[in-house]
Amino acid sequence: MTRLTINHETVYRYSKPTRFGQHRLVLRPREGHDLQIESMVLSITPGFSIEWSRDVFGNSVALVEFLESATELRILSSVVIRRAVRTPPASAGPYMVAYPVLYDELEQTVASAYQVPTYPDELAQVSGWVKKVLAGSESTDAVGKVSLLNQAIFRDMRYQRRETKGVQRPVETLAEKSGSCRDMATLLMEACRSLGIAARFSSGYLDCAAARAGMASTHAWAEVYFPGWGWTGFDPTLGELTSFKHIAVGVSNHPRGVMPVSGRFYGNSFDYLGMKVSVKMDSEDPQPATSPLASSPSSP
Repeated sequence: MTRLTINHETVYRYSKPTRFGQHRLVLRPREGHDLQIESMVLSITPGFSIEWSRDVFGNSVALVEFLESATELRILSSVVIRRAVRTPPASAGPYMVAYPVLYDELEQTVASAYQVPTYPDELAQVSGWVKKVLAGSESTDAVGKVSLLNQAIFRDMRYQRRETKGVQRPVETLAEKSGSCRDMATLLMEACRSLGIAARFSSGYLDCAAARAGMASTHAWAEVYFPGWGWTGFDPTLGELTSFKHIAVGVSNHPRGVMPVSGRFYGNSFDYLGMKVSVKMDSEDPQPATSPLASSPSSP
């Protein structure tokens, strides 16, 4: 296992002292057989109280109540993790997963929640795009179909960092042929669901050159559930399966469910001066290979 330190800082600035409502933080990486947290420290100003819980998706969530007014809200998460190289499960069997995908009776109730489109009014347009991508492919391999969709988004959609909140609707991404990592992950998630394949949204970090230089932000991708394989990550921004360099923090059936920092302040909109997010990683590992995100001032 290797050791990695992640410093994730979010700063909001205001023109005058401001009161803050409750904030919801999804900043603690998801622990498991391939990742353990050695330590985590949250440094927050102004004064606060905090309570931790796990949501319905198993994410660690911190609810923060602020005790003072301030012109600046600063949240710094410093976490040290140990991670192992991921390998396919020995029980996965052959590479192929038959399509249509059939989920075990014990899993179907949960899997069905991830088969429901987040944007049902756009299902026809998304399905139309999926049919074009898969046209000519007679494969009955579900993994292969998702891989083709993942690569099509990487090939045909231009990565564009966006400052605006939230995600684009899938039809917007298809029309613009561009989007942030969150937009591309949402499109892939909806495309999989249009095929009846369970998929969810995943948010976290990407260990890349930009992150090692302290010029990155958070990253997003989609995870797909295959019987026998379990949840498998696909990163359409990179056009590949997720790997050792992907560090998941939160998963949800909707992109809104894993916003790293969400909350409200009491005041006028013009009191808000803006925000700044930075992610920096330090490790004893060699410098990661350059990725399409490494040359950007910040990951999406």
